[in-house]
Amino acid sequence: MRIGIDVGGTKIEAVALAAGGAEQLRLRVPTPRGDYAATLQVIASLVGAIEQQIGCAGSVGVGIPGTISPATGLVKNANSTWLNGRSLDRDLESLLSRPVRIANDANCFAVSEAVDGAGADAGVVFGVILGTGVGGGVAIARQPRIGANAIAGEWGHNPLPWPTREESAGPPCYCGRSGCIETFLSGPGFARDFAAASGHHATPPQIIALATAGDTDALAAIDRYQHRLARALATVINLLDPDVIVLGGGMSKVDSLYQAVPRLWERWVFSDAVVTPLRRNRHGDASGVRGAAWLCGRPPGAPPARRASRSTGAEGAPRSTPGTQHSGGGSTSSWCRRRSRAKRSNRWTMWSAMPSAR
Repeated sequence: MRIGIDVGGTKIEAVALAAGGAEQLRLRVPTPRGDYAATLQVIASLVGAIEQQIGCAGSVGVGIPGTISPATGLVKNANSTWLNGRSLDRDLESLLSRPVRIANDANCFAVSEAVDGAGADAGVVFGVILGTGVGGGVAIARQPRIGANAIAGEWGHNPLPWPTREESAGPPCYCGRSGCIETFLSGPGFARDFAAASGHHATPPQIIALATAGDTDALAAIDRYQHRLARALATVINLLDPDVIVLGGGMSKVDSLYQAVPRLWERWVFSDAVVTPLRRNRHGDASGVRGAAWLCGRPPGAPPARRASRSTGAEGAPRSTPGTQHSGGGSTSSWCRRRSRAKRSNRWTMWSAMPSAR
């Protein structure tokens, strides 16, 4: 059994997946915002509840709105700011008494859609989160690409490309800069743009409903959003040229994006023709938490894991399986074998015997 945890700004979700990916159980609780110790306890409680209800132990993968710094081993870049500067992986391993794999939530989303979602037929998937924040993740051969600085796919904190005169200054971003893609393409950014242009305040779902009813201000806001998304994704195609781009998050539910954006991005992509498909995610709100579960072990269809030491991992982050991060030295399978030999308790014996953790 694989257990995935998705730490969001408003909720923490947990899922249990069987070996083939079938969902066995899903739980969701509110996020204790601003309270790191309570966040740890919620995650541990969710893992315990799943194992108690299903009756066996599981491997644990966690998706967070940030990443583990290869330089310090601490969380960085999280918009859930109470996680920043914390040794989240080590703290969770201490609570759960097992290795814990941690990855950026957008990477988890990309992995989920690459394994058995909208990108299952693709070798390179760029997953986009268009929600409260804006993130990007890269999955290659169904495994996340982390990068030497653990920021591969951090697309939302680049400046909006080819800005108009009105866009050039850009709204301030929580990262300390101005004009980041996130400030334009997040749900709050979309609502802010609508309010600035129309003088009316509305939520993204309300704006979309207004556009469906033919409201000219709402239609204009969606048109601006589509042009901005097209420019932003054109830079991804120019740099990465992925086999498919998959959209997730609340703004991915805008139906017109999937026809309008590929038509618009052609003018900014450095190619005579652009065949990159833009797809809606298959797993909806569950995609990120499913991807977190797939961090442990090898997903179906993924190539065999490369051998890598703690200090010389190929992507510059401590791990044993490419693209995941954890603080314990060695692989999950070797940890299981060591514990199996030691036979220190029935808990360790049950964990080490699990096929999904090998």
